[in-house]
Amino acid sequence: MKTKTKSKKVNKNWLYDHINDPYVKAAQKDGYRARAAYKLKEIDESFKLIHPGHTVVDLGCAPGAWSQYVRRRLSPSGAAVGELNGRIISLDLLPMEPIEGVHYIQGDFREEEVLAQLEEAMGGGKADVVVSDMAPNLSGHGSTDAARVAVLIEMAVDFAVNNMKPEGSLVVKLFHGSGYDELVNLFKQTFKVVKPVKPKASRDRSAEIFLVGTGLK
Repeated sequence: MKTKTKSKKVNKNWLYDHINDPYVKAAQKDGYRARAAYKLKEIDESFKLIHPGHTVVDLGCAPGAWSQYVRRRLSPSGAAVGELNGRIISLDLLPMEPIEGVHYIQGDFREEEVLAQLEEAMGGGKADVVVSDMAPNLSGHGSTDAARVAVLIEMAVDFAVNNMKPEGSLVVKLFHGSGYDELVNLFKQTFKVVKPVKPKASRDRSAEIFLVGTGLK
């Protein structure tokens, strides 16, 4: 019974925090599907990553907040609909409601068939920016979860190496804890400039952090 009571308390606390979260309120006001849009917004504004005319690949896109942000960045007027100067290709295992101008692929990034679809959608071109909010379903078992996170990040890095322009940028989400240093080292081996960033929209209690790698070595 104590466990159940504690669980209810945690749920109530989360709900209270969520309802009163300024980024949740901003997302509702600005028409974003999730508060996560502001994480990418802050990263983009800090490092000047995304520009009109770019090809951007969004890995782990559902429910679509990052793709929505990118779509607005590539619009001459910053609009959510209408003219688009650039290309956005988004992928996720989960379904996603359509976003005007976004080429969406549903599938598992770890499967060769799906990777082939993604590369085909790029039409032989290279990405200017690759962003990845991919995260595995966490089991609660530290070493298992760290290994699952590492696989996704290693695949995102491999994709960037093969499908991104030499001066391009990769943004990935990872977590402090087991395997973190190894993944930072992988970025340092791959990119000329590597910056860790914890956006203000990322909750303080969350172990998530983002790595930005720019310029392939």
